[in-house]
Amino acid sequence: MSSSDIFIGETIGTAILILLGGGVCAAVTLKASKARNAGWLAIAFGWGFAVLTAVYTSAPLSGAHLNPAVTLALTIKDGGWDNLPVYWGGQLLGAMIGATLVWVVYYGQFRAHLTDPEIVGAAGDAPKAVEAEESAAGPVLGIFSTGPEIRNAVQNLATEIIGTIVLVLAVLTQGLNDKGNGLGPLGALITALVVVSIGLSLGGPTGYAINPARDLGPRIVHALLPLPNKGRSDWSYAWVPVVGPLIGGAIAAGLYNVAFA
Repeated sequence: MSSSDIFIGETIGTAILILLGGGVCAAVTLKASKARNAGWLAIAFGWGFAVLTAVYTSAPLSGAHLNPAVTLALTIKDGGWDNLPVYWGGQLLGAMIGATLVWVVYYGQFRAHLTDPEIVGAAGDAPKAVEAEESAAGPVLGIFSTGPEIRNAVQNLATEIIGTIVLVLAVLTQGLNDKGNGLGPLGALITALVVVSIGLSLGGPTGYAINPARDLGPRIVHALLPLPNKGRSDWSYAWVPVVGPLIGGAIAAGLYNVAFA
């Protein structure tokens, strides 16, 4: 795979991943959406299907890593660090594009939601979602990125590490194509189901980023978009869904090399 193929494939694939994954979060969250209050089950399966679609689309070009933690794990497993920045750059750019497209699709719903007094309070009031001292997130940040239900850095970091270990071990043991440089056709389905399982079983504490680009790219977009009453982007927490998955990916690669290689 050439560097240009890798970059284009990861950009397109990660954009689709975030468009569909962030899209289901918007559908469930925004007041004027037909899927309002569809619940956690819809979110978990929505993200799983997002992974499936994104992998099948981008695998022919880049192997469909779509996640810096997966790229790091494969690099540790096989060596060859030259393409790591290319993968990571495409993943971050794709995540930002996908998040922007979610805003375009739900533009009217975002404006209606963020100007509704029941959501943001009376004119001039701070959004309800940032009134509580324990919350540093605006009322729609959860559409773009993750956040903890209980803010405890050690627990939150451990949750992201453990969830990512499960994901990456599944990719390394069951998901790779014949060349071992990305996800294969059956591996895409297995990985998508693993993502659903992680969401249902381990996603409750932090929202299961398990992917640094998936969280960081959309959080940057949230900070930049002209959303009324959007509140804060919770940058004090933003390191957790970046560092945690990278640690988890590295640990999973080490476990694979010791136990399976």
